[in-house]
Amino acid sequence: MSAIILFMAGIAAIAGWWLSQQRLTAKPWLEEGLNVDFREQSTSSLPPAKIGLGVFLAVVGSLFALFISAYSMRMNLVDWRTLPVPALLWFNTAVLVLSSVALQWAYMAARRDDIDGVIVGLCAGGASAVTFLVGQLLAWRQLSGAGYFLASNPANSFFYLITAMHGLHLMGGLVALGRTTAKVWRGAEATQIRLSVELCAIYWHFLLVVWLVLLGLLTGWTDNFIDICRQLLS
Repeated sequence: MSAIILFMAGIAAIAGWWLSQQRLTAKPWLEEGLNVDFREQSTSSLPPAKIGLGVFLAVVGSLFALFISAYSMRMNLVDWRTLPVPALLWFNTAVLVLSSVALQWAYMAARRDDIDGVIVGLCAGGASAVTFLVGQLLAWRQLSGAGYFLASNPANSFFYLITAMHGLHLMGGLVALGRTTAKVWRGAEATQIRLSVELCAIYWHFLLVVWLVLLGLLTGWTDNFIDICRQLLS
């Protein structure tokens, strides 16, 4: 239970910071001495696409929080046999970091109206994400080749399930990224695809944070941290 509380608290903190950057808490009608044009204020409010993405990320974050909580509770039973984490996962993690950085680069280029930079960032981010997915499949193949099959042990099942769910969400992001890249290739201006690039970057950053948490869980790095938090919460 402490794991899910901590994860949800982290998601809430990130969401609160993100919303604060969007000026949702601003109340210009309460500021004295300022003439506010409410028509301009309404047009500069948070786009519906961002709100939709925020709600979706909250749902996805809750889903992974449930997986983390179930993993933490199940691993304490006697039939749990921890499987070795393939070294390939560290390479995959570095590739996912590169993908996130590339999409942030694309977003910054879109803000500068640098369409060439947008193209480079989107292509690099997409290629890195595909490389990550291929690397995850190779990690699965290494484990199955070593005899760690899906139904052999609860630890194996959780590993395949968690990594598969993360991969599926990344594949969904690739669909949106592909549509954005197609718009750029068809000659769209940087101002026209700026929001789409920003949403892709936010989604990639979110998946990177989720993967780092999952990697810490699978490698056992978070065990001591969770134990400390349990003692603090008890």
